[in-house]
Amino acid sequence: MKKLIVILTVFIAATFSSETTFAQFAFGFKLGYNASKLSANIDSIKSSMSSGFHVGAFARIGKKVFLQPEFYYTLSGASFENLGPSTVNDWKQKVTVGTLDIPVLIGINIFQTKIFKWRIIAGPMASFVVNSKITDVNLTGPIEKSDINSVNWYLQAGTGIDVLFLTLDIRYQVGLNKIINEAISSNGTVYPVNSTGNMFIVSVGFKVL
Repeated sequence: MKKLIVILTVFIAATFSSETTFAQFAFGFKLGYNASKLSANIDSIKSSMSSGFHVGAFARIGKKVFLQPEFYYTLSGASFENLGPSTVNDWKQKVTVGTLDIPVLIGINIFQTKIFKWRIIAGPMASFVVNSKITDVNLTGPIEKSDINSVNWYLQAGTGIDVLFLTLDIRYQVGLNKIINEAISSNGTVYPVNSTGNMFIVSVGFKVL
């Protein structure tokens, strides 16, 4: 995973270097909706999607090819449900996670006029967990806040349009590491959750520079 991040960073820097001489700069704010799911790599546990939001800022440096670093807070999560042979000891937990996300993306303006731009964008993202909450819906489940990895890595890719100073982005985010490796219940049962996170993202924003 680390090698992949290094390769992507070198690629971004090399691609962007040809644009820096006559670079344009923009800065703005964004907010939006995200639908996330934490996978459960074990047959006895079912995971369902959860809705959330994100809010933050972005910068854009370059013309046809541009670099776009971002910084925003994201609230996401998922629900985990035990699907054992008996419903007597079944548990269900809702996992909610707040993160500070820092994508470093490279984009290409496929079509542009003075008032309209259509672009594609992709790159790596670092995500730092700043708060989390585990809610037991019925019986007490095995997942605890300490089971959640504090730093996670993702890849983002998507498309977007600009109309004057307004922006619209649609992206998909794929997890590169395990957010939750395993969880242990109070009776000692080990659940090898091996959970990675995927997310669908829609955001709107506006440029102030």
